[in-house]
Amino acid sequence: MASVDAVLAQGPPTHNLAAGLSALRSSVLHSGIPSTSDGTSDSRIYIWLTLLNATPLRTDAYLDLVRQGASPAYAKIRNDTFRTLTTDPLYRRKVTENSLTRVLNAIAWKLHDANEARVNGWMSPPTLGVPRSLADAGEWHSPASGGTGRHTRGSVTGTEGSEAGDAGAGGGVGYVQGMNVMAAPFIEAEAFAGFERFITVECPAYVRGSMEGVHKGLALVDRLLELLDPQLSAHLLSKGMKAEIYGFASVLTMCACTPPLPEVLLLWDFLFAYGSHLNLLCIVAQLVMVRDHLLSSASPKPNFTPLRAKKVIEYTVDFARKVPDDLYREMLAHAK
Repeated sequence: MASVDAVLAQGPPTHNLAAGLSALRSSVLHSGIPSTSDGTSDSRIYIWLTLLNATPLRTDAYLDLVRQGASPAYAKIRNDTFRTLTTDPLYRRKVTENSLTRVLNAIAWKLHDANEARVNGWMSPPTLGVPRSLADAGEWHSPASGGTGRHTRGSVTGTEGSEAGDAGAGGGVGYVQGMNVMAAPFIEAEAFAGFERFITVECPAYVRGSMEGVHKGLALVDRLLELLDPQLSAHLLSKGMKAEIYGFASVLTMCACTPPLPEVLLLWDFLFAYGSHLNLLCIVAQLVMVRDHLLSSASPKPNFTPLRAKKVIEYTVDFARKVPDDLYREMLAHAK
């Protein structure tokens, strides 16, 4: 398996972008993105932008948003930023509260402006469909699919419609509490472009006013756990421990709420390569990793700290093969 650096240096074979993306994803999964001893990487953000299909952003476009000053969500943002990953040494060393505030405030302005345009009829309401087909030559084969693989990157290939969140019944996409933690892993250059693409294409239903995507995700975590570990599922449910109690932050932030941050970065390498919908299986994986403790407790309360990304990814890849196609489609669609 070629390294990430080798794949990037060679470029897509005969200008075949689909084959190039497939090679990059496989390399991220098997070789990982080269990182320093503290978990950071100069190339990571650019690989993320490639996997997210985020187009380059002019610096002036970001600065124009910053110069607009306080957004309507500014008070909420300032109430969140000071308590973001307060105990994580990497985050505290790399990111200032002011820089995080600027990024979130700029995002809030861009989302606000987009919603204003839709409300006033300057822009047609966009749609985001489920990938046209689950057929793919990826690594994850579902026994229930009769030999059919899956698309795992709805935002890069096989997605119909435009590439922004739908301001439908759930309200427009805007700043919600928890977006500060979602933004935290974007700690390197071009954070604004990557984060804006992430929340408007990968998980717009997570940041609409009603956060319906998060609630759908929590319900799916319960169903996935019942499928993959019926004994653990029954034990937790018998104690009233549903995903909505222990898993809200993990669903909303794509597990960025669980330290340490270097492990979050590794997990996000995987999620951006193969699809953020797989975060639901990552949460199930973390439950299974502590199943003995949970099963032996009369009052089980899942605690996922510290995050062990490589082990979580191993479980997730295995679990993905066991999910029936109809349930997998719900995973793909739940955050859109």
